[in-house]
Order: sequence, then structure tokens, then C-alpha cells
Amino acid sequence: MQQDFSLADCDVMGFDLDHTLCRYQLPQSARLIYDSFAQYLVTEKGYDEDLLTVAPDSLDFCCKGLVFDIEDGNFLKLAEDGTVLRASHGTRSMTSEEVLEIYGRREWKHFDTVSGMVSRSAKYYLYDNYFDLPGALLCARVVDSLDQHDDQKKYDFWKDVVAAIQHNYKITAFKDSHDCPDNLMRSINPLFYL
Repeated sequence: MQQDFSLADCDVMGFDLDHTLCRYQLPQSARLIYDSFAQYLVTEKGYDEDLLTVAPDSLDFCCKGLVFDIEDGNFLKLAEDGTVLRASHGTRSMTSEEVLEIYGRREWKHFDTVSGMVSRSAKYYLYDNYFDLPGALLCARVVDSLDQHDDQKKYDFWKDVVAAIQHNYKITAFKDSHDCPDNLMRSINPLFYL
């Protein structure tokens, strides 16, 4: 069923990277993006099938501005001055004592590197857009799985996550409708279907 849309209902209009005017359906697109990334890791890379099931409220883990420490499996939420507001190892929240022990009371030592970068570094990944944000939950769940099965200290799965992102957003998927699930295109650009 089509929804009515009027430009008169908008306070602000913006254009997506491909210069389309769209209204995002974030909860639906987050779930579809997560599912797509997880499906790729399970079917193509052999990760645990538990990644395919996710509780709807689990996506609350995802918020813009999360910094992922790729080697250590930690997620950091930083204040504007670089102070660590909260942290988790995988999906497990770290205690104040753990955060203090690992990151100290002051500004995180890598804050200038992360806050100054537009792209990504080799050790840290900044989740700053809705198109890869569900990957934060997926990475956290991979860390949990690896801890449960292998008791990891350093993590070496980032290359597989990058491959999942590249697979999910390959340019041919947006050119050829048979390569891209229709429901994913609807969530990303619903006005295309109006």
C-alpha cells in the first residue's frame, strides 16, 4: 500500500548521496541491513548461525558515534571532549571500573585520531551513518560469539565485515533489481516506489 507524501509536510529537504529525495524508514532498514550483513557472514564466511536471530530491541545497541576498537572488541561512546561516556566489550556493558582501568579518567588517548578522521583507521572504526550502523550490533555479537567459543584476546574478523558491507552495497545491486531485494530498496528509497 502506498503512503501519501506531500512536500508541504516537510520542514527541510535533503538529497541522498545519489541525489534522490527520500524518506528513510530507519527501523525497517536497520533490520534489513543487519539481516543482510549477518546472512553474508553465516553463508559465505561460516560464522555462527545464532547471528541470524536478533531480538528487535537489540538494535537499540546501535547509535551514531560509536567507536569500535577492532582488535580488542570494545565499543566506545565518547563525549565531545573525548571522555569515554560508556563502553562495552561485545554487547556486554563494561563497568565503570573496567572503563577506568582501560581508558582512564581523562580524554581517550586516540580521540584526536578518531574525531579528526573522515574515513576509517586500521584499528578503529567510527559508526557515523545509518547504512553501516547495524554492523555495530553484528560486530558486537561476533565478539560475544568468539569469546564464548574461543576466548579471544585479539579479534581478526574485520575483513569479513568489510566484505559483507561491500557485498551489501555493491553498485550492481542498485542497478539490477534482481540482485537487490525489493524490500531493501523500499526501505532505502521508498519514494522511488511511490
